[in-house]
Amino acid sequence: MKNQAYRMALLYDFYGDMLTDRQKEFYDLYYNEDLSLSEIAENYGISRQGVRDVIVRAEATLTELEDKTGIIRRFHVMQDQLKGVLDSVDAIAKRNAQLYQDSEIEALTESIASVLEKLKQE
Repeated sequence: MKNQAYRMALLYDFYGDMLTDRQKEFYDLYYNEDLSLSEIAENYGISRQGVRDVIVRAEATLTELEDKTGIIRRFHVMQDQLKGVLDSVDAIAKRNAQLYQDSEIEALTESIASVLEKLKQE
């Protein structure tokens, strides 16, 4: 269940702006605020099934967008690749410190590592 909640959170983070205001609101209440379908329905004066239909449509929209664009999948691949490059830069910096103590290599590896960390944050 946690995996599904994580997946839904990612879908919403990446594609949530594509939903209608009502879909966003119900989706947020259901997944982020952990309200039940019945609680949402009671607050909005509609049926539980009506709330479920809105959330199911929102999930379908978000899933379809990811299926078509693959942005989240590519994001994860890119994060893994950035980690690999950062690991390599760290290895170069360690080797430099052990064998060469070259200040130019040290400055370059620090600069690259800084850029990679910023890219990971985005």
